Amino acid sequence: MIHPIDYRYGSKEMREIFDEEEWLEQQLKVEAVLAEILAEFDKIPKKAAKVITKKANIKFVKLERVKKIEEETKHDVMALVKALTEVCGEAGKFVHFTATSYDISDTARALQLKGAIEILLRKGKELLRSCLAISEKYKDLIMIGRTHGQHAIPITLGFKFANYADKVGENLKRLKEDEKYICGKFSGAVGNYAAQQIFGLGEEFERKIMEKLNIKTADITTQVVPRENIGRIISDIVIFSSTIEQIAKEIRNLQRTEISELSEPFEGKQVGSTTMAQKMNPKDSENICSNVRIIRSCLYPAIENIALEHERDLTNSASERSILPTIFILMDEILMRMSKVIRGLVVFPENIKRNLELTKGAIMAEAIMTKLTQIGMPRQEAHEILRESSMEAFSENKYLKDVLFKNKVVSKFLKKNELLKIMDYKNYIGLSVEKTEKIIKKWQNFK
Repeated sequence: MIHPIDYRYGSKEMREIFDEEEWLEQQLKVEAVLAEILAEFDKIPKKAAKVITKKANIKFVKLERVKKIEEETKHDVMALVKALTEVCGEAGKFVHFTATSYDISDTARALQLKGAIEILLRKGKELLRSCLAISEKYKDLIMIGRTHGQHAIPITLGFKFANYADKVGENLKRLKEDEKYICGKFSGAVGNYAAQQIFGLGEEFERKIMEKLNIKTADITTQVVPRENIGRIISDIVIFSSTIEQIAKEIRNLQRTEISELSEPFEGKQVGSTTMAQKMNPKDSENICSNVRIIRSCLYPAIENIALEHERDLTNSASERSILPTIFILMDEILMRMSKVIRGLVVFPENIKRNLELTKGAIMAEAIMTKLTQIGMPRQEAHEILRESSMEAFSENKYLKDVLFKNKVVSKFLKKNELLKIMDYKNYIGLSVEKTEKIIKKWQNFK
C-alpha cells in the first residue's frame, strides 16, 4: 500500500466502493444486466444471457486475468470484455453486444457514486444530529461572540452550533438533490444509439437497463455522460467539507490554552506530544483542516474535465481515477472525525464566563450606545462617547461602567441602576435562543 487512503483514512465500507475488485464487479454487473435485457428484447438467446449473467462477477472473472489481458490490449474495458468472454464459452460471442466501453464504465460509475453518496448522507445526518444536540443543550449558555478575532457582543453556545447545524443541513439537502446527477447511459459510441438501432433498439432498451440497475437514465449524452454532473457533485462536496472545516477551525481556536472554552475529547491513553507530556492537541480538528485542503484540490480537475473535445476524448479518465476515490474517502473520514469530536465535545462554562469578563464590560458598548440613541441622544454623539470611554477603560484597566458612571453626559440620560441593567449580558443576546430553537425544529426530522 502506498496512498494513505488505502490504510489510514475513510471507513472500510467507503474504501470498498472504490476498491479495484469492486470496480471490476460493478462493470461486470452492468454487462450482466445488458445481456439480461438483450434477451428480454429477443436480441440474444435467453440461454446465452443466463450464462453471461451467471459468469459476470469476480468469482469467475479474475482481476489478475483482466490485468494480464490489458497489458496486451492497452484498453481496460476490452480486457474485461475478453476475460468475460473467455469464461462464458459459446455464450461469450454475445458479451458486450451493442455496447461501447463507456456504456459500461459510466453506468458502473453511476453505481459507484450512488453507493458513495449514500454513505456520505448517512454520516452527514449523524453530524447534523450531533450539532443539534449541542445547540439544544447549550442554547442558554452565554458566551462572547467574536469578529476579526476580537470580542464583539454576547451570543450563546447553542446559537453558535445552530449556525453550524443549519449549514450542515443545507449541505446535506444539496447532496441529496445531487442524486439526480447520478446517471447511466447506453447510447453507444457517440450517444446517438446507432449500433442499437441496427437491432431495432434505442431509448426504451436503455431505460430498461437503468431501471434494472435502479439508476437514472441521462437525457442525452455524447460517448459519455456529461461531466457537468460529476462537477456539480464534487462542487457540493467541496462546499460541505469547507463547512466542516469552519467548525473544526472554531474548535481549534476555542481550545487554545489562553481561551480554553471548548475542547476535543481526549482519551485516557492518548498522547499529545513525545516530549511535552502536558499537551492535549486538537488533532482531529487539525486532521480535518488538512484533508479538506486535498478535497478542495479535487475540484479543479473535475471542472477541467467538463470541456472534453468533440463527442469525447480521454482526458477525463486518468484524473477521475484519482479524484473520485480521494474526495469521497477523505470526505467520509472528515465526517466521521467531526461527528466524534462533536459527540464528545468538552465545554468549560467557567472559562466561557471568565472570557466574557475579560474586557471589563466593554463588549456592552453597542447596547449602551443603542439605548442612548433610543432615548434621544444623537447616534454619532453616543458612538463617540462610548468609543472614548472604552479606550479610557482599556488604557487604565478599568470597568467600562466605572468610566461611564463619571460621564456627566451619560448621567443625564441613564441612572446607575439603568446602566447596570443594560450591561447585564443576558439582556443583550437578542434572539439567540429563539433562533436556535427555530433551527433545531427546522432540521430535527430531516431524512
